[in-house]
Amino acid sequence: MAELKKDVFDITGMSCSACAAHVQNAVEKVAGTSDVSVNLLENRMQLRYDPSTTDPQAIIAAVQATGYGASLHQQAESGHEQVVDQAAEQTRQGLRRLIWSFAFLLPLMYVGMGSMLGLPLPSFMDGTAGMMTKALTELLLTIPIMFINGHYFADGYRMLLKGLPNMDTLIAVGSSASFAYSLAMVYLMSYHLGLGNAEMASMYGMELYFESAGTILTLISLGKYFEARSKRQTSKAITELVDLLPKTASVERDGRLIEIPIDQLAVGDIAVVKAGQSVPADGVIISGSGTIDESALTGESVPVDRTVGDSVTGATINTSGYFRLRVSRIGADSALSQIVQLVEEASASKAPISRLADRIAGIFVPVVMAIAALTLAIWLILGRGFSFALTQAVAVLVISCPCALGLATPTAIMVGTGQGARHGILFRSAAALETLSSIDTVVLDKTGTVTQGRPQVVGVVPSAPVSRTQLLRWAASIEAASDHPLAKAISRYTADQGITAEAIDGVESHSGMGLTGISGGHRLAAGSQRLMDELAIPVQMSVADVQAMQNEGQTVMYFAADNHLAGLIAVADVIKPTSPHAIAALKAAGIETVMLTGDNQATAAAIQRQAGIGQAIAQVMPADKEAAVRRLQNQGHKVAMVGDGINDAPALARADVGMAIGSGTDVAIEAADVVLMRSDLLDAVNAIDLSKDVMRNIRENLFWAFFYNVIGIPIAAGVLYPSLGIRLSPMIGAAAMGFSSVFVVSNALRLRGFKPKAVAAAKDLQAAKAAGKEINMTEKTIAIEGMMCANCVKHVTKALQAIDGVTAAVSLEKANAVVTMTHPISDDQLTKAVVDAGYEVKDIH
Repeated sequence: MAELKKDVFDITGMSCSACAAHVQNAVEKVAGTSDVSVNLLENRMQLRYDPSTTDPQAIIAAVQATGYGASLHQQAESGHEQVVDQAAEQTRQGLRRLIWSFAFLLPLMYVGMGSMLGLPLPSFMDGTAGMMTKALTELLLTIPIMFINGHYFADGYRMLLKGLPNMDTLIAVGSSASFAYSLAMVYLMSYHLGLGNAEMASMYGMELYFESAGTILTLISLGKYFEARSKRQTSKAITELVDLLPKTASVERDGRLIEIPIDQLAVGDIAVVKAGQSVPADGVIISGSGTIDESALTGESVPVDRTVGDSVTGATINTSGYFRLRVSRIGADSALSQIVQLVEEASASKAPISRLADRIAGIFVPVVMAIAALTLAIWLILGRGFSFALTQAVAVLVISCPCALGLATPTAIMVGTGQGARHGILFRSAAALETLSSIDTVVLDKTGTVTQGRPQVVGVVPSAPVSRTQLLRWAASIEAASDHPLAKAISRYTADQGITAEAIDGVESHSGMGLTGISGGHRLAAGSQRLMDELAIPVQMSVADVQAMQNEGQTVMYFAADNHLAGLIAVADVIKPTSPHAIAALKAAGIETVMLTGDNQATAAAIQRQAGIGQAIAQVMPADKEAAVRRLQNQGHKVAMVGDGINDAPALARADVGMAIGSGTDVAIEAADVVLMRSDLLDAVNAIDLSKDVMRNIRENLFWAFFYNVIGIPIAAGVLYPSLGIRLSPMIGAAAMGFSSVFVVSNALRLRGFKPKAVAAAKDLQAAKAAGKEINMTEKTIAIEGMMCANCVKHVTKALQAIDGVTAAVSLEKANAVVTMTHPISDDQLTKAVVDAGYEVKDIH
């Protein structure tokens, strides 16, 4: 079997979830296709297929055979999506139809129902003499409304003849039935007037439902108009991403600086970016420097400095400085295009939770039509008359809304993935978003995930009579001859301290132990204690002090001059300032944390203690991380793996959800299900929070869609009429149908207000970090009385985390809450939060 190819198709003609189900069923029957996903919201279909078995033309033919249009989704030459805002066009067309429909409906309602409301009618329509004039006026006012909304009839009856009825079919049949019945009454009225039987003619004149036919079409069009407006908002995040790239670029051509359209930019061009301008494309700075605001792509609020040799990303903003860059990636290869593609693919995919709705959508319309026919038959059998029976049958047709079922999932997915992109979180699929909401264990790679991923000097201890400055000068001199990561850490540190390295001669490498050399007339040695022992250099430093450093996960480097110990320098891969907060937030959500590292047990234990991680597994080789994830899964855990997306690829692929962290602009990591654009563990917490909010929204939408139809259809059929005398007008049913979809889309739009719970604390930490302040995470344990169940835990957690800078891990079994704070908070404030939530504080320590 050949490698499967993935393609996206634009689908035209779909109006409801039944349409999407028809298209999906047809394409799934094409040999060689798999993973077919039809998105009603975007009118798009994505799938995988075997090129040796089928091709795009066969797939298009299968769609067309069902009565819909299909074409391969096109991209612009620049590689960015050629975004055709179908929702915007639908909104414009819908508004025109709506205005003209109401222009005819308002006089139709006045003529048809004005007398019932006590409104005066023109004399030529009044009484027996004006009866026929009134009926013909209603007929003439209804016909334009039906013509304006003729697409419902064209599409509805076309699909009915194909045996694939959809929502348009329900509307067409319902409004046609009202119109046809009314037209028949006009003929009967005319006939009896000709016979001089005014009483019979008047009776038939009371059976006109032209206003029902016109109102059904107009109100459904009103609902569709608001639905289209709401749909535009769901894709706003993607549109904003596409609009980030500037329209022009300043480039050097033939020794001159010229401005060209962005589409004419080519790889290898030298572009100039001034302060306040957007970076036109991905590239590498070849001269100058700048401070880059990457927040639009990564969610990182603090601008970063970039200089010669650094990479910059298109669509970011140069807030200050001036630089020239050589363009390296444009069009579809650019980071922005890859981000847009990921967001679009995720929003077009389907979450597993939508399967039930999809199955129901496939049979929904035929079932509704059968219920309407049954309603007509039952009321006729009960002797309620044809008019009564037809009214209730029409009400069943027009109140049923398969659209709500079809929009329940994709609207929430699209808004959710768009919000994720705003915060630097890219979901590769809706399935990943759903799975992430139910994980109970997060496995963390240490280096670059929990820690900075780059060794740093954390301690300098000179040995008397050597001064600190002299120790650092000797260290800078000898370590300048080494490329070892620890040596580079010391070189960076001494450079930051303003220490100048002196020339070094006669450098000798002692394998696995360190270096020796001569500088300024002094014989220097740098390395491990084994090197000191080999050189017979006495180590007078306290063994206890060295052991304490090693217990904190620090690597101790010994430095000697002229066979005397000059001092120690401790180097460590320090944890990121936000990691403890992220771990505490995961604990508060009831999620276990496990860290995997290749370091020794002492280092692993130190990082575990500093970050508050639940379990640490040391001396794990990269190849063994996948096995560690598999063991947790075999124990019944649903696991998310957070790693760097390269060395951790097997583990990321094995996990239920793989999360690649710190991948910057490299968003094409196939092993990961979620890409976190910033190197910040808080984004993993934010991704989990977002996934839970999206899934909650989807469940709300699905509940509404099912509840609306399950309750609305029986009421429309008249089940309450025998006992309560309640019957539903087709006009009310049409209004309910039109606005049920609006409700679903509007509910999904609430996700645009998503605020990651960790964002406020993260901003505080980032601001403090940027200001050079040290962040000390403090922890307190609160003994709580009165918690009885999981809901109590939720209430206490919510109350404590409402305090700025607090993350709480509440335990029902231990009857306590462990709170982590980014700044000092009084016991009284913590107590008040718990007491106000309805519980008692026994102790705080």
